[in-house]
Amino acid sequence: MVNVSEVGQVFECEICGNIVVVKGAGGGELVCCGEPMKLIDG
Repeated sequence: MVNVSEVGQVFECEICGNIVVVKGAGGGELVCCGEPMKLIDG
């Protein structure tokens, strides 16, 4: 499990391709399509 830990991290959904850039880090886990999102930059 990869938690959001800092502003600027980039996460991608391996199922649908959604990409999220973190604007505010709260420490939770990002989930899309029922699966955890993959950290691709940060």
